[in-house]
Amino acid sequence: MNLSQLYTVLQGQLDQFTEQQTYKYEVPLEGEQGGRVKVGGRGEIMLASNNYLGLANHAAVKEAARRALDEWGFGMSSVRFICGTQPIHLELEKRIAAFVGCEAAILHGSCFAANEAFFAGLLANDFGQTPGFEDVIYSDQYNHASIIDGVRLCRGIAKHAVSRVYRNRDAGHLRTLLEEDRDKGYRIRVIATDGVFSMEGHLAPLPELVALAREFDALLFVDESHASGVIGQTGRGTPEELGVHGSIDVVTGTFGKALGGASGGFIAGRRELIEFLRQKSRPYTFSNTMPPAVVAGSLAAIDLIENDPAIVARLRENTLHFRSGIAGAGFTILEGHHPIVPVMLGEAALAQQMSRELLAEGVYVKGLWYPVVPKGEARLRVQISAAHTSSDIDEAIGGFTRVGNRLGVIQ
Repeated sequence: MNLSQLYTVLQGQLDQFTEQQTYKYEVPLEGEQGGRVKVGGRGEIMLASNNYLGLANHAAVKEAARRALDEWGFGMSSVRFICGTQPIHLELEKRIAAFVGCEAAILHGSCFAANEAFFAGLLANDFGQTPGFEDVIYSDQYNHASIIDGVRLCRGIAKHAVSRVYRNRDAGHLRTLLEEDRDKGYRIRVIATDGVFSMEGHLAPLPELVALAREFDALLFVDESHASGVIGQTGRGTPEELGVHGSIDVVTGTFGKALGGASGGFIAGRRELIEFLRQKSRPYTFSNTMPPAVVAGSLAAIDLIENDPAIVARLRENTLHFRSGIAGAGFTILEGHHPIVPVMLGEAALAQQMSRELLAEGVYVKGLWYPVVPKGEARLRVQISAAHTSSDIDEAIGGFTRVGNRLGVIQ
């Protein structure tokens, strides 16, 4: 295939996406992220953002970022072990480790990078051992793409790494796999899961996973991207919500959702593990760290959550309000209590059409379809924020109801 043929094939694929109504459109926002956003000169209720606590445009977060620009500059211009680090980066590592119940933490440019760094950084090293050993990763079938890619990258670099997939949130199936492998002599065993599964809003069965990790001498790895700041009585995530805070071996997460909404990620765990990754993790060693303004804004976000638990309480109240209202209007949703509320539609084209018509009704929400979710399970993924008012939620439910009736989704 020459280059001309390549571009023809690529355009053909794009045309096919458009014909099948699965082309992903990006909508320009004319202002800052919030409970309401401006699109095309109109105000829209934002139901597609990970801005769970409404901190992306919070005055204290923005002010902290402005001060950091003046005091610490725009960026570090290199990696930390070469160009130096700043006290605010060390402070954020200390604060986020304590927040998620771990000894230490290391910052990354994103949680995607952090997840790749963990698997490749730990399992690609032989620690001076002679060849012949194997490691194994037990991964939930609905884990985020960053975990899947981290496992794949690890297997590509570390030819001794084995991966096994267990059914979503099925601790019994995981036990079966662990039992089958009990006498195989694996060097390192890792159980990997999302804390909250981003397409469903379902929680991993962490108490059962903690027990299995202890019984089978495995590291328990939990990605808390959609949980930190979101659930738990004080916003400390799935472990707090399920009563195992401080019992997780490795916690990863992002500052790009509830914890400020900008960018950046982290790995938290035992001090020895974190310091080893600081030495051997390629995404850390060869990438610039988080910009000072983002670090300062993230620290301000943690301050707000720790000093005002009412923010998390408002998110819970808004979530219950929307869940009860949308179900009462006749829509099929996935049960739960997380602010991710999937409104189930079935087909991708219907999800696209309903998303477009809702935008005209003043409601911004996006459709998701295969391969992001299983075939036949296309949906609108609603995400509730503490920034929403009660009237925002009622207005959104009204928009859903009008469009749902027009399209025959509800009667």
